[in-house]
Amino acid sequence: MRENRVIYLEKNVEIKNPIMIVGLPGVGHVGKLVAEHLVEELESTKIIEIYSPHFPPQVLVDENSEIRMVNNEIYVCKAGEHDLLVLIGDHQSNTTNGHYELCGLYLDLAEEMGTKMVYTLGGFPTGQLTHIDEVLGAVSKLELKNKLEEIGVKFKPNEPGGGIVGASGLMLGLCKLRNIDAACLMGMTSGYVVDPKSAQSLLKIVCKLFDLEIDAGPLEERAKEMEKIVARLKEYEQQQQQPQMTPEIGTGEEDLRYIG
Repeated sequence: MRENRVIYLEKNVEIKNPIMIVGLPGVGHVGKLVAEHLVEELESTKIIEIYSPHFPPQVLVDENSEIRMVNNEIYVCKAGEHDLLVLIGDHQSNTTNGHYELCGLYLDLAEEMGTKMVYTLGGFPTGQLTHIDEVLGAVSKLELKNKLEEIGVKFKPNEPGGGIVGASGLMLGLCKLRNIDAACLMGMTSGYVVDPKSAQSLLKIVCKLFDLEIDAGPLEERAKEMEKIVARLKEYEQQQQQPQMTPEIGTGEEDLRYIG
C-alpha cells in the first residue's frame, strides 16, 4: 500500500450539524479513552475506515487468532442538536510528513460532511503521579474561550509550554488555516501510564459541552485498577528517594519488575 486508503462503509447516513471529535492514541491515552467511550455509549454508526502507509507495519490479532490491519475509523454518534463525527483508531502517524498528510485527510473528510467545529482530545503530561482533576484548553481563536471556561475548562498563559504535539495540536493549526473553529481539551495526566482517571475528568467536560448523560462506570472500573498500579509506582518512587540498600527478595526493585 503506497498511499492512504479511505473506505466508505455507509454512504447514506444522514448527518446533522456535525462536529468532529478527535481521540487518537496519545499521552496517557486520555483522548482515546474518552472518544472510544462516546462511541460505545452513544447511538453510533461506523462510516469510514482509513488505512495508511504512515501507520506502523503491524497487524492486530483477535481472540480467534484472526488478524486485521491497523487503521483509524470515523463514527457518526447521535448527540442531540449535533451529530458527532468521532475519529478513533490504533495509531497516529509514524512520520512528520504523515502527520500533515493524515490530519489534512481527516479535515477533508470532515469538511465534506459539513463540519464547522473540531474538538481534539488529549492528555497534558504533569510528570506527577498524583491526579489533578482539571482540563486544560487551547483554541484556534479567542472567541471560543468563554463557552469553554463556563463549563470548567482552564486556560493558562503559554501552556502547554512546549506546544501541543501530534494530531491534537496539528489539527488545530490546520483548522485555523482553513477557517474552521477548533479547540483542544487536555486532561491532566502523569504521562507514565494509561490514565482512565484523567479520562473521567475530560469526559465530564465533554458531557457538559454537548449536554450529554453518559455512564462513566466502565472508566471508573478501569481507574480503580490503574490506581493500584499507581500506588505501587508511588511506593517505588519513595523507596528510590531513600538511601540505597542492597536489593533483597521482596524489595521495591522486584515489585517494579512485577508492575512492568
